[in-house]
Amino acid sequence: VQLVESGGGSVQPGGSLRLSCAASGLTFSNYDMKWYRQAPGKERELVANIRSAGGTTNYADSVKDRFTISRDNVKETVYLQMNSLKPEDTAVYFCNAYFSSSHNYWGQGTQVTVSA
Repeated sequence: VQLVESGGGSVQPGGSLRLSCAASGLTFSNYDMKWYRQAPGKERELVANIRSAGGTTNYADSVKDRFTISRDNVKETVYLQMNSLKPEDTAVYFCNAYFSSSHNYWGQGTQVTVSA
Protein backbone atom coordinates (compact mmCIF):
# COMPACT_ATOMS: atom_id res chain seq x y z
CA VAL A 1 0.00 0.00 0.00
CA GLN A 2 1.23 3.47 -0.87
CA LEU A 3 -0.18 6.84 -0.01
CA VAL A 4 1.61 9.73 -1.70
CA GLU A 5 0.79 13.27 -0.63
CA SER A 6 1.49 16.33 -2.74
CA GLY A 7 0.52 19.98 -2.90
CA GLY A 8 2.19 21.31 0.21
CA GLY A 9 4.28 24.45 0.22
CA SER A 10 4.60 27.96 1.58
CA VAL A 11 1.78 30.48 1.42
CA GLN A 12 0.92 33.82 2.96
CA PRO A 13 -1.87 34.14 5.52
CA GLY A 14 -5.23 34.19 3.80
CA GLY A 15 -3.95 32.08 0.94
CA SER A 16 -5.04 28.67 -0.30
CA LEU A 17 -3.48 25.30 -0.97
CA ARG A 18 -4.88 22.02 -2.23
CA LEU A 19 -3.36 18.81 -0.94
CA SER A 20 -3.71 15.54 -2.79
CA CYS A 21 -3.12 11.99 -1.63
CA ALA A 22 -2.89 9.30 -4.28
CA ALA A 23 -3.48 5.78 -3.03
CA SER A 24 -2.42 2.47 -4.52
CA GLY A 25 -2.37 -1.13 -3.43
CA LEU A 26 -5.70 -1.07 -1.65
CA THR A 27 -9.40 -1.09 -2.47
CA PHE A 28 -9.66 2.66 -2.07
CA SER A 29 -13.44 2.88 -2.01
CA ASN A 30 -13.59 0.65 1.08
CA TYR A 31 -11.44 2.96 3.18
CA ASP A 32 -12.28 5.95 5.30
CA MET A 33 -9.78 8.63 4.30
CA LYS A 34 -8.40 11.17 6.73
CA TRP A 35 -6.04 14.10 6.89
CA TYR A 36 -4.01 14.64 10.03
CA ARG A 37 -1.45 17.30 10.81
CA GLN A 38 1.39 17.65 13.24
CA ALA A 39 2.99 20.93 14.17
CA PRO A 40 6.44 21.10 15.81
CA GLY A 41 6.23 20.10 19.45
CA LYS A 42 2.58 19.14 19.20
CA GLU A 43 0.68 15.89 18.91
CA ARG A 44 -0.73 14.72 15.62
CA GLU A 45 -4.32 15.86 15.27
CA LEU A 46 -7.18 14.82 13.01
CA VAL A 47 -8.08 17.62 10.61
CA ALA A 48 -10.77 16.06 8.43
CA ASN A 49 -12.17 12.71 7.40
CA ILE A 50 -14.43 11.38 4.70
CA ARG A 51 -16.22 8.07 5.04
CA SER A 52 -15.91 5.29 2.53
CA ALA A 53 -19.62 4.97 1.98
CA GLY A 54 -21.75 8.00 1.39
CA GLY A 55 -18.88 10.42 1.70
CA THR A 56 -19.88 11.83 5.08
CA THR A 57 -17.32 14.40 6.19
CA ASN A 58 -16.18 15.69 9.56
CA TYR A 59 -13.79 18.49 10.45
CA ALA A 60 -11.84 19.73 13.42
CA ASP A 61 -13.39 22.88 14.81
CA SER A 62 -10.21 24.80 14.02
CA VAL A 63 -10.59 24.24 10.26
CA LYS A 64 -14.37 24.09 9.86
CA ASP A 65 -15.66 26.39 7.10
CA ARG A 66 -12.10 26.86 5.76
CA PHE A 67 -11.05 23.36 4.71
CA THR A 68 -12.89 20.89 2.48
CA ILE A 69 -12.09 17.20 2.16
CA SER A 70 -13.19 15.28 -0.92
CA ARG A 71 -12.41 12.03 -2.66
CA ASP A 72 -12.37 10.61 -6.16
CA ASN A 73 -12.82 6.85 -5.99
CA VAL A 74 -12.00 6.45 -9.68
CA LYS A 75 -8.68 8.27 -9.34
CA GLU A 76 -8.18 6.74 -5.86
CA THR A 77 -7.26 10.13 -4.55
CA VAL A 78 -8.33 12.20 -1.56
CA TYR A 79 -8.03 15.98 -1.50
CA LEU A 80 -7.89 18.68 1.12
CA GLN A 81 -8.77 22.15 -0.10
CA MET A 82 -7.45 24.67 2.41
CA ASN A 83 -8.63 28.25 2.22
CA SER A 84 -8.10 31.30 4.43
CA LEU A 85 -4.93 29.76 5.78
CA LYS A 86 -3.56 30.96 9.08
CA PRO A 87 -0.07 30.73 10.58
CA GLU A 88 -1.42 28.20 13.07
CA ASP A 89 -2.18 25.87 10.15
CA THR A 90 1.55 25.40 9.69
CA ALA A 91 2.30 21.70 10.09
CA VAL A 92 3.20 18.50 8.31
CA TYR A 93 -0.01 17.11 6.83
CA PHE A 94 -0.46 13.35 6.65
CA CYS A 95 -2.89 11.28 4.66
CA ASN A 96 -4.40 8.24 6.37
CA ALA A 97 -6.40 5.33 4.98
CA TYR A 98 -8.37 3.44 7.59
CA PHE A 99 -10.36 0.24 7.25
CA SER A 100 -9.53 -1.54 10.50
CA SER A 101 -6.76 -1.56 13.08
CA SER A 102 -4.82 -3.97 10.89
CA HIS A 103 -5.54 -2.06 7.71
CA ASN A 104 -4.46 1.42 8.68
CA TYR A 105 -1.98 3.18 6.40
CA TRP A 106 -0.10 6.49 6.40
CA GLY A 107 1.54 8.69 3.84
CA GLN A 108 4.95 10.28 4.31
CA GLY A 109 3.57 13.75 4.94
CA THR A 110 3.76 17.09 3.18
CA GLN A 111 4.85 20.36 4.74
CA VAL A 112 2.49 23.33 4.81
CA THR A 113 3.94 26.64 5.97
CA VAL A 114 1.81 29.75 6.40
CA SER A 115 3.76 32.91 7.06
CA ALA A 116 4.04 36.49 5.94
